[in-house]
Amino acid sequence: MTKTIVVKIGTSSLTQPGTGQLALSTIATLAETLCYLRQQGHRVILVSSGAVGVGCARLGLTERPKAIALKQAVAAVGQGRLMRVYDDLFTTLQQPIAQVLLTRSDLVQRSRYLNVYNTFGELLGLGVIPVVNENDTVAVDELKFGDNDTLSALVASLVQADWLFLLTDVDRLYSADPRSVPDAQPIALVSNMKELAELGIQTGTQGSQWGTGGMVTKISAARIAIAAGVRTVITEGRFPRNIEKILQGEPLGTHFQPQPEPTSARKRWIAYGLLPAGKLYLDAGAIAAIAQAGKSLLAAGIKAVEGEFETQEAVQLCDSSGNEIARGLVNYSSDELQKIRGCHSREIPTILGYVGAETVVHRDNLVLT
Repeated sequence: MTKTIVVKIGTSSLTQPGTGQLALSTIATLAETLCYLRQQGHRVILVSSGAVGVGCARLGLTERPKAIALKQAVAAVGQGRLMRVYDDLFTTLQQPIAQVLLTRSDLVQRSRYLNVYNTFGELLGLGVIPVVNENDTVAVDELKFGDNDTLSALVASLVQADWLFLLTDVDRLYSADPRSVPDAQPIALVSNMKELAELGIQTGTQGSQWGTGGMVTKISAARIAIAAGVRTVITEGRFPRNIEKILQGEPLGTHFQPQPEPTSARKRWIAYGLLPAGKLYLDAGAIAAIAQAGKSLLAAGIKAVEGEFETQEAVQLCDSSGNEIARGLVNYSSDELQKIRGCHSREIPTILGYVGAETVVHRDNLVLT
């Protein structure tokens, strides 16, 4: 049966530790593995880090640049080199590939989000393997995915993938960092994210010298993917053939079980594609209505408004301590909400001088986080 499979490989797996030079044997094995999956009839997407690391090696830099402009320049050097290596390997295996560079703004606008979705559909329909990376050369901080773990989860969600493989420098998730805690316990299956909190897992953000990710970003990516119904696996990047073995049922890596009832594509776009422009602090009654009764948010339940935003922008809906309960698209601007917060819906026309929406965030545009 045909599956849609997204594979993310990190800089730590693509490059040699210490030097940043490409680990060609790993990349070649990865290409062979993905081609094998294509020959089995599966639809395959590769999300690849490494542009900055490869650019550093090409330019003789001994550490990852911190200044944005320099990092973007280095990424521009590395991205071409990285794609050249991929294209040479996949061409040898007679497999067409395509470069897809994304920024978060491609997912923020609904029309562009749908355009990206359609492009992936056409490429996969043509039997092409899209090679995806963040467009580091033009992305600005507020519109960055932050890491390719998040990007891969959003891509998997977008294309409604069956599997997301996060290839990293450890063989699976552990109760602590196995490199510093010898008796760290391996975790084979996570059926609910609460299990990780209950286990008190230390998932520090420490990644390799050349990468930006760590276990925290992988767990965060898994949370996004399983909400979309995508089974997610963390496994070792140095052994890409593990992907084939896992698909055949071998007990490798850490599996995150997908939610039985995935959220809709539109709600996933609201929850993960958009960057919130402000916060609404709610009273206990509003929180209960939203979280337990599936209701829309009314002005009466809003205690405070934070940030500046216009109508139809995304905002976080928070409790009095600032913990995010939900996210949604607002029917009023921040200026309007400052005037009508805490008021009954019937009072809104008198306060604003015109008839607006009855709800501040309609339940169809609201997703629990």
